Amino acid sequence: MLKHSIFLRIYAGLVILVALVALFAYLLVQIINYQRAQEYRESLTDGMAYIISEGVARQSTAQQKMDWISDASDLLELPIYYVKADKVDLTRAETKRLEERKAVVRWDAKTTVAYIILSLRDDPSHLLYIKAENITERQMKALPVFVLDYLVYYPGQEKKYLEKIQHYFSYPIEIKNVQELPLDTEQIGRLRLDYSIILYRDSASVHGTTISIVSPIPSSTSEVLVVGPVPLFNWMPFQLAAGITLLSLFVLSLGVYGLLVPMQRKLRAVNFALNKMKSGDMSVRLPVDTTDELGSLASSYNNMSDHIERLIGAQRELMRAVSHELRTPVARIRFAMEMLADEDDYEYRLQQVEMIDKDIEALNTLIDEIMTYAKLEQGTPSLDFEQIVLFEVLDQVLIETEALKTGKELELNALPIHVVVDAERRYLHRVVQNLVGNAVRYCDRKVLISGGLNENGNAYVCVEDDGPGIPEEERTRIFEAFARLDDSRTRASGGYGLGLSIVSRIAYWFGGQVTIDESPSLGGARFTMTWPARRFNKMKKIISDRQQEGAE
Repeated sequence: MLKHSIFLRIYAGLVILVALVALFAYLLVQIINYQRAQEYRESLTDGMAYIISEGVARQSTAQQKMDWISDASDLLELPIYYVKADKVDLTRAETKRLEERKAVVRWDAKTTVAYIILSLRDDPSHLLYIKAENITERQMKALPVFVLDYLVYYPGQEKKYLEKIQHYFSYPIEIKNVQELPLDTEQIGRLRLDYSIILYRDSASVHGTTISIVSPIPSSTSEVLVVGPVPLFNWMPFQLAAGITLLSLFVLSLGVYGLLVPMQRKLRAVNFALNKMKSGDMSVRLPVDTTDELGSLASSYNNMSDHIERLIGAQRELMRAVSHELRTPVARIRFAMEMLADEDDYEYRLQQVEMIDKDIEALNTLIDEIMTYAKLEQGTPSLDFEQIVLFEVLDQVLIETEALKTGKELELNALPIHVVVDAERRYLHRVVQNLVGNAVRYCDRKVLISGGLNENGNAYVCVEDDGPGIPEEERTRIFEAFARLDDSRTRASGGYGLGLSIVSRIAYWFGGQVTIDESPSLGGARFTMTWPARRFNKMKKIISDRQQEGAE
């Protein structure tokens, strides 16, 4: 039952959807951070690339350039190679960066080694190739040395040229008075000893942890070169976290909408069908393509529509048939009353009174039949099942029928008195009474009544006659209300055409059925009603379902 629950499917869909969105968000963060990390590495090396390129360009001879590169390699403790440009395969984006005097960083995630490529301003045929396996404090403190080496060519104009090259750096580079910095005595003492110091700042802002490098300027005792603050790479900054969260919520909302759209579509179809029903159009049926609650709702609606349509049809037929059936006895009563008004003969008047009394009795019988049929057809019978000795009901009907002096031979096949079945006595008696009365009306001479338990363990009652029988093509129509055949079972034989309809509906509410075939022993019609002899849980469910269907 749970696997057909629409709510369970929605919850399971939400769990799967959340897992997929989480995986999508994780992969998206990885992709974005891969690009951010690459841009971060390039931004850290762009300024260094420009300074080193300018340092090499200032050397007048090739040997001086090689010596300068060697000194730079020792200072950075990183191998720097002077290679020909045509030996390095560059992409279009890398070539453009080198033309803009920026660095090209190639990161190998497996070995965690960065390969940095620098261009030379005065030597486009060569490149500098740096292999950086890890970045230590030594490389960080070397940066101010290269900057000061660049500024040494501009005495007295250091701040001006710092501003000029600032756009090559993604972090600030300034010359400040040492008193402006939040340094303790120990740090100031290290500066006076010509040592660079590194300042760590942990901030709760979006910038997070930053690093600043403070280096003394040889030509000044009060001013220092401050590089930074340089933000450390933040794998989950606020902007990225907020963006991924909003995007994930948006994707999740789309997924939830996708889960609810089928249910919304089906509910809209149900609403449309109900509006059609309200307007009197009973032809709309809903597709039952699922086994969940909405499929059950569609099936219930279709059953309700079929039932209402059948009730409306039955009501029209009932009204038409009732009006037709009532006219005959009413007309006879009116005619008899007119005859009484004009007749003085006492004996004749008594005959007319007897005829009127018979017509009134016929009206009472018709009304009783109509009320019983309507109650069963509307699906609201009050069934009080109990254990009944089947022989007693059959024998009672036999005695009552023989008392009518029909002149027909009635025979009850002997059945064990101990056969007990579950049934509603009043309605079971009505079934046997109607079947026997119908057989007596149409038989030639003999009626055979039997009952008991069949090979399937179901209870049954059977009534056979030696009459003309019922054609096979008419055996379904005969259970319709007010239905009569065109052969010997006609109006002349009496009845209103409701008896077999009542039998059919009682069998339905008993959880059984009525069948018609040919009597093997008498040759006429054989009516057999079967129903469960014991009301087990399955039987209770059948009755409950049918009562619910009737209530709809």
